Amino acid sequence: MRTPLCDLLNIEYPVFQGGMAWVATAELAAAVSKAGGLGIIGAGNAPADHIREEIRKVRAETDKPFGVNVYYMSPHVEEVMEVIIEERVPVITTGAGNPGKYIPRLKEAGIKVFPVVASVALAKRLARVGVDGLIAEGMECGGHIGSITTMALVPQIVDAVDLPVIAAGGIADGRGVAAALALGAQGVQVGTRFVCASECTAHENYKQAILKAKDRDTVVTGPEGHQVRVLKNKLTREFARLAAAGASQEEFKQLGAGKLRAAVVEGDIQFGSLMAGQVAGMIDEIKPAAAIIQDMMREAEDTINAIAKHIKR
Repeated sequence: MRTPLCDLLNIEYPVFQGGMAWVATAELAAAVSKAGGLGIIGAGNAPADHIREEIRKVRAETDKPFGVNVYYMSPHVEEVMEVIIEERVPVITTGAGNPGKYIPRLKEAGIKVFPVVASVALAKRLARVGVDGLIAEGMECGGHIGSITTMALVPQIVDAVDLPVIAAGGIADGRGVAAALALGAQGVQVGTRFVCASECTAHENYKQAILKAKDRDTVVTGPEGHQVRVLKNKLTREFARLAAAGASQEEFKQLGAGKLRAAVVEGDIQFGSLMAGQVAGMIDEIKPAAAIIQDMMREAEDTINAIAKHIKR
């Protein structure tokens, strides 16, 4: 189950682990990279010194390629980018901004760049600044979302750019991998499924909330342009109350402040932000990252073979 993406990044399987803030720590990233995927540290709003420590933790665990997700709304983004360049991290993924001004220095350091995009227009714009590939993320994903589904978004971006495209949003097993490849993607990015990896340091309460989730247990909260997909709880009801009252963006911001950390680190499943994709209802066990990837690849191959047999009939 190799694609040209594997050769480009020197990874065994075409699987990116999502760079989820507070969730995607060095422990998870190292486990995914050791298993043959691309483990990714989620920088979030963390300061640069912390990201340097996380990078070095991964390198102490494995010599396999890994990445860092850079969040452009972080107050520390400039310092984080300096650390990534100094440490010569093999790959970065980016969100909520344009990496264009950093491209020359990133290229000079041998770093591959894969921005997350939610529209064809953004994909075209970023392709022009010299990125190495694009992560087309549909609105099924957990966390910040766009407005187009993965099924509709991926093939349009594949047709629009001459770059490797990674499908993200709504992928938790090998059937999702097979579907992504059929849509023209060269790989997948998986987030929610890896929250329930043994090596993930997220609080057990958070993991259990995902395991208990059913197909309709996620909801989209927040104001237009800043919407987030999470599991339903008391916090989401508060967001709904604000929306009904026509609250300002500042009121939404105040309500959401610190709530992701509350869920992931403190295990607050009532008033924490339980970011999870619509695939949460498909996840029913915690197991090692290596087992997740192996099962995913085996099921993808079985699915592709089953489709081929069906077509032959």
